[in-house]
Amino acid sequence: MFGHTFLRINSGYESRLLSYAINYAANADAKKENGVMFAIKGLFGGYYGKYSLLPYYEKLKEYRDTEQRDIWEYDLNLNEEEVLRMVEHIWELNGTQSYYYFFTENCSYNMLWLLELARPSVHLREHFHYEVIPLETVHATKEEALISAINYRASKRSILLKYEELLDEKYLHFPKKLVAGEIKLQDIIVDATIPLQQKQYILESSTEWLEYSFSRNEMDKKEYIELFYKLSKERAALGKGKKLKIQTPQDPIESHRAIRVTAGGGLRDGDAIGFLGVRPAYHDIEDSNYGFLRGTQIEFLNIELSYSEDEVKLEDATILSIVSLAQRSEFFDSLSWRTKFAFDREYVDNKTNFIGSVGAGYSWGNKLAYTYVMLDPLFYVADGFHAGIGGSLGFVVDKFDFMSTNIEATRRYYDNGDKQNLVKVAQSFRLSQNFQLKLKYDYKEIETLLEKDEQTYRAVLNYYF
Repeated sequence: MFGHTFLRINSGYESRLLSYAINYAANADAKKENGVMFAIKGLFGGYYGKYSLLPYYEKLKEYRDTEQRDIWEYDLNLNEEEVLRMVEHIWELNGTQSYYYFFTENCSYNMLWLLELARPSVHLREHFHYEVIPLETVHATKEEALISAINYRASKRSILLKYEELLDEKYLHFPKKLVAGEIKLQDIIVDATIPLQQKQYILESSTEWLEYSFSRNEMDKKEYIELFYKLSKERAALGKGKKLKIQTPQDPIESHRAIRVTAGGGLRDGDAIGFLGVRPAYHDIEDSNYGFLRGTQIEFLNIELSYSEDEVKLEDATILSIVSLAQRSEFFDSLSWRTKFAFDREYVDNKTNFIGSVGAGYSWGNKLAYTYVMLDPLFYVADGFHAGIGGSLGFVVDKFDFMSTNIEATRRYYDNGDKQNLVKVAQSFRLSQNFQLKLKYDYKEIETLLEKDEQTYRAVLNYYF
């Protein structure tokens, strides 16, 4: 979700696949590094970053096929002289390295230097001060009038999900079983009850699944080549079929910007209350999903205050919150997960306390909506250390561009014997690219004798820039 940007230098060949890609990344071996240490060292400059020049088709293979990322290409209106100036400087950078920082001096930031060198009249780096989010660099190039055309390349995941739509339900399991050797290819070919178009889809999706499995090292090269040849040969024998048409999704460049400010008001237990907030990055699942990956969230340093006649309270201070609600399907049995480190008011008392949680679960959905179940081990620092576990059931309707509905009910059990119910309902309306109206209801069960359960109704306006 955080994204990655690199530059493609077009060549004299007609096919863009034969172009070259300029990349900047942390000099770390992902196969040898511990995931947690990789994140920590990446945040605090524990790696050197270096430039690399690779064939474009190799980068597509890495990001689009292996890592299941859709690719958006934003063609730049640089002329030949500007491109040559940039390429000459890239050769000067050969063998050099600098400290890599995930949120600042990252892949995207170092691409901005190259674009400014190509066209000195643009000032891309001046758009950024505290963090450099890849998608924000695309917004910056748009504001500097550098983008001339846009193209979308579907990931291997998007292609396989499209075949899930096209295959009849009774044939959905055929591609995976065929690649696994659990059914024979010839049995499908000679089966007169299977329509020709469905046979074509079965073999095409089997080939896609085979390539995906090989990219994940689930088979050796010899086995892959033999089966690929058999599938391709039999598919060719079935004749010309319908070309796979994948609808281009919403362009990320039309999504909301990263920084959000919030203002609004409402009622808490019958008393008027106001809300003010600011979040430097980046997106949560209650924001408009337009142009973003479904069910994803990265929040960094979100601050929200409430104020009433009596006092000003800290409602939320999120250090980091990440959510990945990946819907399961025939081809992908993804695990959903989320983590949060923050100060919030969701504990059984009426104070703002520190929480840490890492949870996992599953999600299922269709084009209209998705649901999820999560189990979240957690701890609170509230007049001492308190551990617990929570179970959540959520439902999100996000089919429509102009609105979304989020509902989540949670039951928590704490080590001191306390139990707690939490309910959140949010109805959001996308007023424009960078304005959102959100109506929200929160219910919090409080276990202390001196306090009653808390209900909050609010209406807030979010502005993104």
